[in-house]
Amino acid sequence: MAELIQTIVEYLAGFIISGINELGYFGVALMMCIESCNIPLPSEIIMPFSGFLVSQGRMNLWWAGVAGALGGTVGSQLGYAIGYIGGRPFVERYGKYFLITHHELEMADRWIARWGPSIAFFSRLLPVIRTFISTPLGIAKAPFWKFSIYTFVGSLPWCWALAYVGKVLGDNWRSVGKYFHRADIVVMICIIAGALVVVAHLFKTGRLTLRSRTQPTDPQ
Repeated sequence: MAELIQTIVEYLAGFIISGINELGYFGVALMMCIESCNIPLPSEIIMPFSGFLVSQGRMNLWWAGVAGALGGTVGSQLGYAIGYIGGRPFVERYGKYFLITHHELEMADRWIARWGPSIAFFSRLLPVIRTFISTPLGIAKAPFWKFSIYTFVGSLPWCWALAYVGKVLGDNWRSVGKYFHRADIVVMICIIAGALVVVAHLFKTGRLTLRSRTQPTDPQ
């Protein structure tokens, strides 16, 4: 299994490198667009390789970040359109074909209820949720242009940071991915820990209780 995963990663890396080498900034935007459409092209390969090209004098760091953010925004808009046009029944039925599960929809519903359209900004720095939040926001009919602006502004620092690290590492740009995956794990652990603290506090203050399954009987 590990060898199969490694083969797939190498194939994707080859596809990404070839596309960016041939198409330049448009290739960066195209790859990030695909990644934001829930198709597994890892941004941890796309943007660090762009940074490597910056270190070779073939790209500008700022424009590489902008190209990545623009591509990510367009891809997110496509995901938004799927939710907006198809609605929840469509996504629940066919979401598995573009890697959105019922569990992920429910998780996104909770995030949207808490944060509204601004989750499009915060989600760009969060593991898992950043890849599929756009479709639930489309289902929720979030304001399109507000969603688009939040997505671009949230994507820009992520793309720039990955490209910058790739630039610094130069020929070792491939090592970026494992460090960012570890950061994803740390962020997710912090999110879960925070949620547990909130739930514990609600139980302690009596604002959240477990419903008994036993129905009270009427006195005769």
